[in-house]
Amino acid sequence: MPSTPETNIVLFVGLTPALLGPIQALKKKKGVNYRYAIIHDTKTPTPEQKEVLDVFDIEIKTNFSSRDTLTKSLQPYEHELLAITSRSESNIPYFQKVIPHVPYLRTPTTESLTWATEKLKMRQQLNSYDKNIGPAFMIVHDSAKKTIKEIEEKVGFPVVIKPTGLVRGLLVTAAYHHEELEKELNRVFWKINKLHRDTNGRGEPSVLVEQLMDGEMYSVDAHVTSRGTIHFNPFVHVKTGRSIGFDDFFSYQQITPTRLNKQSVADAQEVTEKAIRALGLRSTTAHVELLKTEDGWKVIEVGPRIGGFRHVMYNLSYGIDITENDIRTRIPRPITIPRTVKGHTALIKIYAPKEGVITKITGAKKAQQLKSFHSISVHKQIGDRAYFAKNGGRDIFHVTFFNKDRPKLLADIRRFEKMVEITTK
Repeated sequence: MPSTPETNIVLFVGLTPALLGPIQALKKKKGVNYRYAIIHDTKTPTPEQKEVLDVFDIEIKTNFSSRDTLTKSLQPYEHELLAITSRSESNIPYFQKVIPHVPYLRTPTTESLTWATEKLKMRQQLNSYDKNIGPAFMIVHDSAKKTIKEIEEKVGFPVVIKPTGLVRGLLVTAAYHHEELEKELNRVFWKINKLHRDTNGRGEPSVLVEQLMDGEMYSVDAHVTSRGTIHFNPFVHVKTGRSIGFDDFFSYQQITPTRLNKQSVADAQEVTEKAIRALGLRSTTAHVELLKTEDGWKVIEVGPRIGGFRHVMYNLSYGIDITENDIRTRIPRPITIPRTVKGHTALIKIYAPKEGVITKITGAKKAQQLKSFHSISVHKQIGDRAYFAKNGGRDIFHVTFFNKDRPKLLADIRRFEKMVEITTK
């Protein structure tokens, strides 16, 4: 008799460099006997993507737009699949196309993934569930005088302008008065269609204009079981580019543990739970961004996946393996979230203060001499062109710091900030 295939394949949908470290770490763990498969499109992978492919046990190439091809690609493994997950928000559309072909695995619904990745539908769902957990908003399709007047009447100033289907804060910007709103809307509508095509944007290109709230920004990753039980990871404090003088909303610094007291954490978890339930998420990890305002906690956004850099940050500060917990949530199996603090972790993204061709990068090498230094990722070199996040750019480099002593960590961050100089022309 032929042997029964072992059901132990964890399938990752979509190819992203963020998978390299987590999969390498899981394969070294004792007692973890998964096989790791990745399904991706037939485009030629970059050298960075090839490095990711090398750590997987099974590679499945497919055409996500062809039902027949997708069915045939998955068929050889259908009796061996244990769980399915996706790491990056840009891969969620692929994940949605795969879900109907794996009916016996626990997954989020395709509708909930749409609600959690298209900003307008997210706002509508949150507003329907509880008007108090989010800001006033409206959707706009042009920058006409009538539209601007309606924004002033319904939302009021200041406002934040967000394209609804883009990721990483692309084109997100603020406006504090009539002239600025008109200028920024014109800029966004001029660029949105190209960026939407280039980054595989979600849904139809459109723009959300919402109230700009004042407060401290935090984020948290929470695991949601198939029955809706929510397990919270620790909170992370976030400083945006605006807090250090940029006219931009990119995440400049993320640090954990935070200084939130127990009551603040409980209140934030309550609002986070409402947001997750409003979007109907299940069998997934949810990355939730919040603002601590004078009027209480408000939800900025929800993502149906692990947050950026959380694998490293949670592991360093708490010994949490969020990738394994994400997989176990989807199987499902019990998860463990250690609460003992091992130290303090910070991640800092460096952008050029002015857009243009990079002529000088100082600080990337010097940072490695600091006692709190952990790792660095460089994305731009001298001669490359630097753009702000709101114009579609990414950081020049980012550095992760870790120290058991918070004051020592903060001191090294201060030293690092004094070292950094990016010059453009």
